[in-house]
Amino acid sequence: MEMNEKPDNDSEGLLQLEKQSAVSYLAQQWAKKYLQNVELNYFYEHKQDALNFKKVVSLEGRKRTAQKLINSLRTVSLQAWNKTEALLSEEIKRHRIDPKLINPWEITADYFGIYEQALHLYIQQQSSHDLPTQIPAVNRENSLSERIQQIQAQSFVSTQMAKIISTSVCLLRQKYTQKDPRVIGFVSMQFHYTNLGLLHTLSPLERTVLGSYLKVIDDHLYMPLQQVYDAAADHDYNSHVLTAVQKLLPISTQIANKICQKIIDLYPNYHSQSGLLSEPLVRVSSIRDVEMFQVYLWVCSLEGSVNAIQQELFPLCAMLYPRLKVQWQLIRCMLHLLQQEICQHLNTQQANTLMPYLQVLWHMFSPKVFGELIL
Repeated sequence: MEMNEKPDNDSEGLLQLEKQSAVSYLAQQWAKKYLQNVELNYFYEHKQDALNFKKVVSLEGRKRTAQKLINSLRTVSLQAWNKTEALLSEEIKRHRIDPKLINPWEITADYFGIYEQALHLYIQQQSSHDLPTQIPAVNRENSLSERIQQIQAQSFVSTQMAKIISTSVCLLRQKYTQKDPRVIGFVSMQFHYTNLGLLHTLSPLERTVLGSYLKVIDDHLYMPLQQVYDAAADHDYNSHVLTAVQKLLPISTQIANKICQKIIDLYPNYHSQSGLLSEPLVRVSSIRDVEMFQVYLWVCSLEGSVNAIQQELFPLCAMLYPRLKVQWQLIRCMLHLLQQEICQHLNTQQANTLMPYLQVLWHMFSPKVFGELIL
């Protein structure tokens, strides 16, 4: 018996390491997406401005940028709360949300802490390797994938920074969804409007660098990423659903971009509250929302439960989308395109782990629930 126990213990320990590795992979891949997007945006849009970029990411440049945001934060946050209240104050009554759960002073204090932590970490990146000061040159021997790998390697510490911020934001999200998940709608809109206001105070190059870190905050409030990581830890390393999520997570932004472009092509004249779907800020929000649906789909598939959709995603959509003038036909179109993307990127066994929950979403957003609206 004793001789048999050791291999069993070793096997169990190895299994736990594999599970931890799988969860770490998911968290790291999500964080890396931000840094990769930062540098690729710079690579394509600012090739001739490398000197100014180097100044922006220098220690003195980071200090100036951080101080600029700190000086603006109080005014911007007040404007953001006014916008949030104007947008959603009636929804508190309509959805019978306990107003005591929405304390603007507490929310303000919490997000001040998040921004201060993010800016402190940004300033502390003192190594020349923390943020790349130049983009790998284009030549015939350097493929795009190789340049991307170089960028990711240079951005390792920044990726760690993104992970730290995301952990803090996930804890904040858990706090505000504990008693009533719908409260996160108010908190996330407050952060969203604050982020937009802060970005307006920055130069284009500063927005290129800081924009993705502010997006970390925005996305982690909208998306239950910590639930994905927690649920993933309960799966065997080679489970079909975990493999499916591992394959989809790194390309979730790519999938969201593709879906949004198809919807823009189908509805080129459609206006939400913020403008045409093709306008930059509307497009960014649309991409985030498509990613949000993907993350909720992963949570349900990993947990084997529709709770996340029923208790959080659907109520949030029912509360926010009518106010933002997002018609339900757009959501149904998005779900149809998402099904096509899933089938394209996964094998049948992997895709089948997601499809039952995608069907739940399809039925919840069906015309029988909301009726058909003419776009």
